[in-house]
Amino acid sequence: MTRRIFSAALTTFLLAAAILVAADESPEKAAEAAARSWLGLVDEGKYGESWDAAAAAFRASVTKTQWESALEQVRTPLGKVVSRTLKSAKYTRTIPNAPAGDYVILLFDTSFATRPSSIETVTPMKETDGTWKVAGYFIK
Repeated sequence: MTRRIFSAALTTFLLAAAILVAADESPEKAAEAAARSWLGLVDEGKYGESWDAAAAAFRASVTKTQWESALEQVRTPLGKVVSRTLKSAKYTRTIPNAPAGDYVILLFDTSFATRPSSIETVTPMKETDGTWKVAGYFIK
């Protein structure tokens, strides 16, 4: 009996701790994690999969074929990512030409094989299901 009570108490404690950790995660951290996962697809040349994994608003603004073609033209010539460092992360409720929502604008200092100094802007947005997905991507 004592063992069952201890086990139930431990399980309750672990679940509560997990909920607190998840609730504590800032929008910036959650958005960065989603962006890095999405960028992994792009880095691997999985352009169609990156479109599939993007925010609904992103998919509504460009077809999968258009996205794949654009990345073939822009990303492929840059070569492999040598390094990528988060420069800044800014939470906002509004961005130009987009509906109000939860967004995080992430700037990465990125070095590509053929272009050692670039800035990638990745903008994840919080979807209606609470997940963060990329809604915008630009390279300078």
